[in-house]
Amino acid sequence: MNLLEKFKETSISVIPIMLLVLVFYPTVAPIGAGLLLQFLVGGLLIIAGLSIFLLGTDVGILPMGHSIGAALIHKRSVMLILATGFFVGFFITVAEPDVRVLADQVASVVPSIPKTLLVSMIALGVGFFVSLGLGRILLRAPYHFLLIGFYLLVFGLAYYSAPQYLGIAFDAGGATTGPMTVPFIIALGVGVAAVRGTREAESDSFGLVGLASIGPIMAVLAMGVMDKGGEASTAAKGSTVVSLPLGEAFLGVLGETVHEAFLALAPIAVILAIFQLVLLHMNRYQVVRMIKGLVYTFLGLVIFLVGVKGGFLPAGSVIGGMIGSSPYNWVLVPIGFVLGAVVVLAEPAVWVLNDQIEEVSGGHVNKRFMLIAFSTGVAIAVAMSMFRVLSGASIWWFLIPGYGIALALTFFCPPLFTAIAFDSGGVASGPMSSTFILAFTIGASASSGGDPLRDAFGVVAMIAMVPLITIQILGLLFRRKEKEAERERERELRIGREVDP
Repeated sequence: MNLLEKFKETSISVIPIMLLVLVFYPTVAPIGAGLLLQFLVGGLLIIAGLSIFLLGTDVGILPMGHSIGAALIHKRSVMLILATGFFVGFFITVAEPDVRVLADQVASVVPSIPKTLLVSMIALGVGFFVSLGLGRILLRAPYHFLLIGFYLLVFGLAYYSAPQYLGIAFDAGGATTGPMTVPFIIALGVGVAAVRGTREAESDSFGLVGLASIGPIMAVLAMGVMDKGGEASTAAKGSTVVSLPLGEAFLGVLGETVHEAFLALAPIAVILAIFQLVLLHMNRYQVVRMIKGLVYTFLGLVIFLVGVKGGFLPAGSVIGGMIGSSPYNWVLVPIGFVLGAVVVLAEPAVWVLNDQIEEVSGGHVNKRFMLIAFSTGVAIAVAMSMFRVLSGASIWWFLIPGYGIALALTFFCPPLFTAIAFDSGGVASGPMSSTFILAFTIGASASSGGDPLRDAFGVVAMIAMVPLITIQILGLLFRRKEKEAERERERELRIGREVDP
C-alpha cells in the first residue's frame, strides 16, 4: 500500500474528530482561536505522521515479522519460538504509539508513576503473554479456558490493587492493540501456527492478540498492588492548559519526542539486525528495504507524537474541561455518544474487520448490520464513561458485567468467533480513543470536581470491551443461521426423495 492510500486511511479516522471540534467551537466549547489553530495543525501532523508510520511498518517491520515466523518454522525449536515471542512482544510494545500516548496522559495526571516504568511494565506483560500464546498454538490448548482462567486471575489481582490503577490497567490492555503491535504479532502467530501444518492451525492462529492484551492489565495491576499503601496520592486534579504560539507549541515538544522515538525504535533495530545475522540472512535488497522501513517508522512516530502532544491532547483536555465545568455538563453524556459513534464509523480497521467477519460467516452475518451494532455499542460505552465522570460510579459496575457476559459467551459461541472477538478488542479503540477521547474525559473529570485517575481512565477499556460481546453475539447468530440452513437442506433432500419414485 502506498503513502497516498495510507494518507486517505488515516484522514478518514482523524478528520471527523476535527469536524466535531469545529462544531463545538461556536457552541459548547469556545476554546479560543489560538488553541483551535493548534488543534487543527496537530490533527494534520497526526494524519501525516500516522501515514508515514504505517507505510514504514508495511515496508520494513511487517515483512520482518513474516520472515521471522517462517525462519522459526524451519528451526522447530520450542524454546527459540517462546523466547522470540517474548522479546518481540516486549520491544514492539515499547514502540507502540498508543501505549506511549497513554503513558503521557497517565504522567499528566499521576506524576508519581514514572512513564518509563509504566511502558516497561506494559511491554513485559505483552512479551510474557505473546510467548504464552505461541505456546498455546503449539500445544493446542483450549482458547476459551485460558481466557476464563486468566481473566479470573485479573479480577482477583484487581481486588488487591489500589483502586486508582483499575482504569489505567484495563486501558493499557486496549492501548496495546495498536497499529504497530497487532500486525507484527499476528504475522508471528500465523508463522508459528503453520509449524503444525494442519487445517486447524489456521483457526489457532487467531486469538494471540487477545491473549497478549491480558498481559498489560495484569502488569499494571501488579504495580497497583505494590503501590497500594500510597494509592498514588500525588494524582493531579487537572491542570490549566493555555494556548501557546504555534511554533512553540510543537517545537517545544520536538526534542523530547525525537529522543523518545529513538529509544523506542533502537531496540527493535538491534533485534532485527541480530535476527538478520543469526537467522534470516536476507539479501541486500531486503536489508535496504528494512532500513528504509525503520526510517519511515521513526519519522512517522515523531510527527505523530508531536501532533498529539502539541495539538490534540491540550485541546481535548480544554474542551472536556469547559463542558464539564458548565451548568449544563449533563450534555457530556450525549456528546460521548456522538464521539463514540464517530470514532467507530471513521475507523478503517473496523471496516476491515466487518469484511473479515462477513467472509468467515459465508455472508450469514451482514457487514452493514455489524457496523451498526459496533457503532451503537461503542457510542453507548463512551456515553457510560461520561456518566461515570459525572456520577463518580466505580468502573467495577461496568467491567464486571461486561467481561462476565463476554466470558460466558465463550461457552456458546463458535471458537473461531471467540478468538476473533478477543483479537479485535482494540480495533474500535484506535488512535483517536487514546488521544482525543481520553484527553477529553480527563479534562471533563477534573473540571467537574471528580478524580481523573478514578473516573476518567477506563474509557479506552470500555470501548475495547464492545467487540468482545458484539462479535460473539454475531457468532451465535451465525451458528443459528447455519443450523437453519442445514435444516432447510435436509428438508429439501427429504422432499426430493419423496417426489423421486
